[in-house]
Amino acid sequence: MMVNMVDISEKDIVERIAITEGKIYLKNETIEKILKKEIKKGDVLTVAEISAINAVKNTPNLILLCHQIPIANVEVNFKIDEKENSITASVKVKAIAKTGVEMEALTGVTIALLTIWDMTKYIEKDNKGQYKTTRISDIKVILKSKDFKI
Repeated sequence: MMVNMVDISEKDIVERIAITEGKIYLKNETIEKILKKEIKKGDVLTVAEISAINAVKNTPNLILLCHQIPIANVEVNFKIDEKENSITASVKVKAIAKTGVEMEALTGVTIALLTIWDMTKYIEKDNKGQYKTTRISDIKVILKSKDFKI
């Protein structure tokens, strides 16, 4: 069996944008502590944002057949829903390149959510060390676009 990186040499250099999102469900107590910035490891959303940006930049090191793309911009946003005890993360990635940036955006949003889990796991575990309510879901590409030739 052979493995090949896709040849993109004949593709046009265009503006590429991808927007992804995903959600993490947490205990009410955890959401409250995040909002009050009372998590032991620090400011959860700031660390998750930086982690997402780092993940975007390192995608080819994690997904080995992804091309190294010169990332022009990364935007990370969070929306806390106190009624459903969830945080939705969204990541927008922009590049001027020959290939799309959806894998970078998906990697970024996934790492943002995993970072939130890691930073709050001490609250999320039950007395047996299990995660009864914590879950990550709905990771998806919201938008993928390519605009104009350079």
